Amino acid sequence: MKEPPARAAPAPARARSRRLALWGALVALLVVAQSLLVYLTANYERVRAQDQVEAASAAAAADVRQTLARQLQSLQALQWNDPGVQRWRAEAAALLHARRELMRIERRDAALRIADAVDSPYQGPVFGRIAREAIELEAQLACAGAQRIAAPAFSRSYFVPLADGLGLEMIDLCIPVQRAGRSDGAVVATLALGRLLEESVGAEMARTHELSFIEGDGTRLARAGVRRGAGVYVAERIIDLPGQSLQLRVDSTRGSPRLIPNLAVALVLGLSFALAVVVMLLVRDVRRRAGAEARLAEALAFRKAMEDSLVTGLRARDLGGRITHVNPAFCEMVGFSADELMAPATPPYWPPELADEYARRQSARLGGPALVPGRSEQEARAGFETVFMRRNGERFPVLIFEAPLVDGQGRHTGWMSSVLDLSAQRRAEELSRQQQERLQATARLATVGEMASLLSHELNQPLAAIASYAAGSLNLLGGEGAQTDAETTTMLRQAAQRIAEQAERAGRVIKSVHDFVRRREQAREALRADVLFDAVMPLVKLQARKSGARIEVELPDPPPRVVCDRTMVEQVLLNLTRNGIQAMEGSTEPAQRVLTLKAQQTHPRWVSFSVVDRGPGIAPDVAARLFTPFFTTRSEGMGLGLSLCRTVIEQHGGALDFVNLPGNGGGPGTEFRFTLPADGGERAARAPGRAATAHES
Repeated sequence: MKEPPARAAPAPARARSRRLALWGALVALLVVAQSLLVYLTANYERVRAQDQVEAASAAAAADVRQTLARQLQSLQALQWNDPGVQRWRAEAAALLHARRELMRIERRDAALRIADAVDSPYQGPVFGRIAREAIELEAQLACAGAQRIAAPAFSRSYFVPLADGLGLEMIDLCIPVQRAGRSDGAVVATLALGRLLEESVGAEMARTHELSFIEGDGTRLARAGVRRGAGVYVAERIIDLPGQSLQLRVDSTRGSPRLIPNLAVALVLGLSFALAVVVMLLVRDVRRRAGAEARLAEALAFRKAMEDSLVTGLRARDLGGRITHVNPAFCEMVGFSADELMAPATPPYWPPELADEYARRQSARLGGPALVPGRSEQEARAGFETVFMRRNGERFPVLIFEAPLVDGQGRHTGWMSSVLDLSAQRRAEELSRQQQERLQATARLATVGEMASLLSHELNQPLAAIASYAAGSLNLLGGEGAQTDAETTTMLRQAAQRIAEQAERAGRVIKSVHDFVRRREQAREALRADVLFDAVMPLVKLQARKSGARIEVELPDPPPRVVCDRTMVEQVLLNLTRNGIQAMEGSTEPAQRVLTLKAQQTHPRWVSFSVVDRGPGIAPDVAARLFTPFFTTRSEGMGLGLSLCRTVIEQHGGALDFVNLPGNGGGPGTEFRFTLPADGGERAARAPGRAATAHES
């Protein structure tokens, strides 16, 4: 009963062995096929490269032969028509200039002695270091052979050292001259083998091959080419010349072929390796797909947790404007659930009185050309403000940033919005504005407190006059005898008139202070600059009379008009004028204490105001902290005046600064300058801001 299982046990092992054998055979076949493919391709590349070098050597040899043939024709032409010495030299010089490979042309007599010679203009005399007579054996042998066969002949190559320590490998061409059937000398041309190669072969061949003339044992005589040959693909050619032969060697700059010589082999190898791993990739693909799904679920959970933790509202809409997704922060912001927001076509957080307008703007924004998916990132980040409504009916401001939604295929499917609740920010801004108003009111009260002594001095005069006239009137009413009833009535009338005048004077002083302290309106209005000066002049004159200073006002005719908060600008003028007067009290002679108020329109949009004193100027250490809150140089000051002045002017869009003036009659002096928007310019400056404001869509 136990034998069958024992005999059946080796079956899986045999099947596994067969599968391994098949896989082994497949791998072996792939390896053999790949090896043969690589070998055959590499061999083919080598054969092709060698064929190219052979063709290049044949072309180079033909070029050299053609160049030498042209040289021979040109040299033979020198003897036509039996030219004179001067003509022969001129034609020889022209030929040397045209043929850079020619180094020297000699004219020899019947005894083969040098009768005349012309050297190349490019190299200079080649036989300068060693005389021509010392190394003309090769030329003599070539000329002897040429006269024997009555045809041109080339000599063997020889080396000529030059004056710079280098040298050239030369070859002579001897052309016999026959006249009347007998020898009449010869023309000998000396050629540089290296330049012969350079002038014969083309530039493309010189870039990819090294060409050289060699001797039988392989010694290089001369070379040409941009780079050295690699010594892998080499071809040699024999150039047969009359009386001599040259051996040309062409060495390609290409090295040994790579293991993968071309793209076809690389593709075959890649496909072969792909076949070997495709099964493993299929198995791994299933496992990786399961892992990817698990990671995707984790990423979705992470993103949902991150989205739920945001305090910024997120809202997604389709191309029709219907809400497709909201996060909890948005639901909490408007007080509606996600289902309530996504169900209706009209969002429930739109205020009813603005619903029609919002619907029109939504159609324009969602369908207009300005909101295509390719709009700039800067435009998407600009954002716009609008008003939403909570479930309880409360309206609140929001700031919306919107960007296009694009699916995996790159199609525009809707819009994603980030919504910020600005309610807390608006409350903070309102609280800051109220605090600023209280600070300004405190500064006005502090200014009036500092002027209390001036008020008491100014009011003492009219009150003393009133008391004097009242006492005189009582005396007139109680006196007897001296004056008649008519005279008494006249004097009493005059006294009453003086009392009324002094009381009105005191009332004007008190009213100016009262108006300055109690004025609270913040609306900006258009008015002339002289109205601002006139409003603060009563209080300024109080300070000026106490200090013995004069007030001068310089205004063009007509005065420029500005748009400003009248109360705040008057406070700025009062602070600057009081500072100027106080600066002159301790250091300027009474006769030179002059405070100048100026106003002029320096730009179509701006009017410049100046308050100029003749004080000692502002020291550098004080100037660095002059506009710092609570910094003051007076023991009784609060240090808020100039800081408040700069804040007021900057709220109007202008700037406040100062400059120390050069010396004048009373002292260097200081000029405080500030700008206010001109009437008309301020409205133009605000127009773009209003036009750029966007609304809910």
